[in-house]
Amino acid sequence: MEQDSLSAAAVAILTTAHPAEKVRLSRTTAARWQSGELRKIGSRIPPDRPERPQHPLLMAPRDVPKRKINQGSKGRIALLHALAHIELNAIDLAWDIIARFTGDDLPTAFYDGWVQVGDEEAKHFDLLSRRLSELGAGYGDLPAHDGLWRAAEETAHDLLARLAIVPMVLEARGLDVTPAMIAKLNAVGDQESAAILQIIFDEEIGHVACGKRWFDFLCARQGRSPQETWRDLVRRHFHGALKPPFNEPARSAAGLPADFYSAL
Repeated sequence: MEQDSLSAAAVAILTTAHPAEKVRLSRTTAARWQSGELRKIGSRIPPDRPERPQHPLLMAPRDVPKRKINQGSKGRIALLHALAHIELNAIDLAWDIIARFTGDDLPTAFYDGWVQVGDEEAKHFDLLSRRLSELGAGYGDLPAHDGLWRAAEETAHDLLARLAIVPMVLEARGLDVTPAMIAKLNAVGDQESAAILQIIFDEEIGHVACGKRWFDFLCARQGRSPQETWRDLVRRHFHGALKPPFNEPARSAAGLPADFYSAL
């Protein structure tokens, strides 16, 4: 049944376990919102954690077996599976930010931006899932780590913190590491997989930019320095280190100049 508000549709996506159905709902919800068919934002409360399929088996990050791209098709399948798992979580992160912060008095453009992100994350998962199928595998065949939702739980109370950590740290990290993966895939002759990662990379610049735009908006509304506020939130809520090398051109294209993050 079609949901009558954006937040209700977001909650429906978050409470859907089957990945293909999550993708379908994400894309149809985005189309309904972008066409104007879905107009009301609503105020449905999202779950603490999204529903997940029975597979993959979720482990601590340190326990997930690691394979390299140059270890034949199994290595490439392992890479694509890990990326598909990230994108599935990214779908839920996009719809969670829509539903969780409806009480924050945000302009419609905020929802426009995150609906587009949710739509594109669904597209990314679908591309990776189809490529896995072409290689004789599928999402769920390999174990995956359960650390990705920790950032959502850590920042569920504060939209500024959510923006600081998810798009401006985690997705920005994807801008740093994806070009090397593309180069390695091309080097082993897997241009099809490399082309998918290029699509993801290009669109992730926009996702980081969306996070930075609304982080700056909220800081301006609260009379706070974006740079100092971001650094403080990262120190408090990100359990890790910001590790170079950084892809400075891609980060700058997303509105993150080097002097914004280099001190951390």
